[in-house]
Amino acid sequence: MHDELLTIGRFARLCRLSVKQLRHYDEVGLLAPVRVDTGTGYRYYAPEQARDALTVALLREMDLPLAVIARALAAEPGPRARILRAERDRLAERISRDRARLEMLERLAAGGLPGYEVTMGSEPERRLAVVRAVCAPTELGETVGECVGRLLSALGAAEVVWEPPLWGLYPLDPEERMRIAVGAQTSREEAVPGVEFQVLPGGPVAETVHIGPYAQLPLAYNAVFAAVHERGLRPRAPVREAYLVGPAEAAREDLTTRLIVPVEESAT
Repeated sequence: MHDELLTIGRFARLCRLSVKQLRHYDEVGLLAPVRVDTGTGYRYYAPEQARDALTVALLREMDLPLAVIARALAAEPGPRARILRAERDRLAERISRDRARLEMLERLAAGGLPGYEVTMGSEPERRLAVVRAVCAPTELGETVGECVGRLLSALGAAEVVWEPPLWGLYPLDPEERMRIAVGAQTSREEAVPGVEFQVLPGGPVAETVHIGPYAQLPLAYNAVFAAVHERGLRPRAPVREAYLVGPAEAAREDLTTRLIVPVEESAT
């Protein structure tokens, strides 16, 4: 049997891996040699292990974590496909975030910090029908879309008339798990299944209008919060986004969002 096995050096060249990588994969239990010489410590691999080794090399090239690769190799075809699809979805999400960052950098490179006009004003009290959710910052777009669907479905089923635009309510600081809400202004007083009612108090605000993809809203937030702090004011939650022109009405470059931050005099 020894004559049929490959030394670690030959096996590494065959599988496009380094000897150091193979030793590490053995140490973490990902790809163990079929034989280790007790006297010399030399590792030997069987030719039929090449398929797993090549798969490991391919998946590492795609930046999949070793723990995920180990689960995929150990799984049956059905579960393995689900594991790889989950990694595909995570990669697609990361690419989407990177694309949004690239677009923001291009916008900044072309014209510097965007010239948002930040105005100080007063916002009236609003009574909103809202649905709530908890999500990570990376899940925000998908979660807001789900909330919009839940809200409009519930209001439609109850035959509640609401006044555009739709509103998004967010914390001041994005957290690992943050509570958000999507609402619509309505005069309805009685309960609606699946919907809560929230009164947004009126008062002084700083605001601006953002035109463009939602992924570039951080540019508008930067301008508003800079203006708030320059004036010695203190922002208050929740931050409000009013979706004046939404995805159903225009291309992403023409989406129009009114960003409103309630403020108060700083205690200092």
